[in-house]
Amino acid sequence: MDGDLYHWIKALHIIAIISWMAGMLYLPRIFVYHSQVKIGSEASEMFKLMERRLLRLIINPAMIVAFASGLWLINYTNALDTQQNGSWMHYKLLLIVAMTICHGFFARYRRQFANDKNMHSIKFYRILNEVPTVLMIGIVILVVVRPV
Repeated sequence: MDGDLYHWIKALHIIAIISWMAGMLYLPRIFVYHSQVKIGSEASEMFKLMERRLLRLIINPAMIVAFASGLWLINYTNALDTQQNGSWMHYKLLLIVAMTICHGFFARYRRQFANDKNMHSIKFYRILNEVPTVLMIGIVILVVVRPV
């Protein structure tokens, strides 16, 4: 049964990561569109609702499940043992910390939009939109290739 549990937790982890990344890739795209509409407009209010729901109902819970299942997997597989597994997990965790910081910034920008206090340009959000993609590419390469 223990091996079956491992596979179920791993499946849960992958589902959570996909959900977290879907939100992390979509939220800054909404910011791009939101930054182009007039404060107080119907479109602005719709974007506020979309941003709040995406963050609270998808991104935050998915991140929590990804962390919980990931920690279980690390413990179960002893993935932090560099003698046995190399250093790839340490680098992956570093990129996950960066993704979590990015997540925190997204939450902050969502609050700024909610309070009609956006301080950033469309260009800023377009560049920001690429950050989770770059981090995700690094994480996937570390997990699949395990180069270190």
